[in-house]
Amino acid sequence: MIRVLFWLVATGCWLLPGASVASAQVDMPDPSAIAGTPLPAPELPAGTVTVRVVRERMGNNLAGQEVQLIVGGARRTMMTDGQGRAQFDKLPSGAAVQASTTVDGEALTSQEFTVPDRGGVRVALIAGIAAAKAREQAEAAAAARQPARPGVVEIGPESRIILEYQDDNLTAFYLLEIVNNARTPIDIGGPLLLTLPTGAAGASVMQGSSPNAGVRGDLVTITGPFPPGKTVAQIGFSLPKAGQSISIRQTWPVAMAQVFVGVEKIGNLQVQSPQLRETRDLTSEGQAFIMGTGPRLNAGETMVLNLSGLPAHSRAPRNAVLALAALIFVIGAWFAWSPAKAHAAQDKTLQARREQLLTDIVALEKKRQQQPLSESDEARVQRATTELERVIAELDSGFAPERIGATGS
Repeated sequence: MIRVLFWLVATGCWLLPGASVASAQVDMPDPSAIAGTPLPAPELPAGTVTVRVVRERMGNNLAGQEVQLIVGGARRTMMTDGQGRAQFDKLPSGAAVQASTTVDGEALTSQEFTVPDRGGVRVALIAGIAAAKAREQAEAAAAARQPARPGVVEIGPESRIILEYQDDNLTAFYLLEIVNNARTPIDIGGPLLLTLPTGAAGASVMQGSSPNAGVRGDLVTITGPFPPGKTVAQIGFSLPKAGQSISIRQTWPVAMAQVFVGVEKIGNLQVQSPQLRETRDLTSEGQAFIMGTGPRLNAGETMVLNLSGLPAHSRAPRNAVLALAALIFVIGAWFAWSPAKAHAAQDKTLQARREQLLTDIVALEKKRQQQPLSESDEARVQRATTELERVIAELDSGFAPERIGATGS
């Protein structure tokens, strides 16, 4: 399920009509992404092609530059004007066209394209892209090596908060980008400390996070100094005592540029928050979500998410896992006093666990043959398979009590 939410927030498919410009703003494209690429220009007269020549970036126009245009095998030549633009008019519809020029010995050529029936085409030829990129990288690397200076960071606008159900537990994911907008490392005066909401359990740092991010109990620590750009910290935790309603309160230690929340909607679940300016329901791949956005929060402000109508699930599976863990602990303690008997008992427990895991995996695979598995079931298959491998390894190699029962099915 979280993969679907990741896709939604990554593609921007769930941006709300009232979301601020900052949240939907897209960075200007890399010059290399548009150099030589023909772009439709319906505002131009039919048969018109404009070629703009610039150095390194848009706006740094090159005037008086000779531009050649190959039109159906014939060559045409124009000089760029004060805006760095050469315009070719009355080109035949359907003709194959390619633009080129040479700047300081660097040959620049556009993609070949066809003159459209209606409107025109714009093309940009950009000189010095590779040299500019290398220079910028060298400057950024040099700046990053400078001593850290005092400053501030913020939780960037691309950060996300996702809530969903996994194994009958409400699970939260903080996908945070700590942004340093300076060109040099920033020292905020110590590590960034984030205390998770009351009731958070099983918190862990997810793959893809910075090595400077860590978690112990309900305290997330991101050590500095913070390099220029983004430091990623992705934290997952569960809220096992959610019940049918819960109020999640999260105080942010630094400013949060934009609030984005995505909640898997099950049954009559509702989300309310004074920090969410806009919310709406969205359906993707047959699954419903509640999406919300809110304005900037200052450092020290508390975000409150009130969830109601949560499904009330049976705690029998969870209690069974806890009972199994307790049994393994007791057997481990017995092993310390009576190794031979405990070893035999542990083998029996491992064998029973192996059979149970095999049964669970077979049942899920049969279910897969009838219909696609949900994200929760896929996660169960993965966890059960991983634990089965561990159990088999223990049965093959001998007794290692600290590794048994580390994960549940």
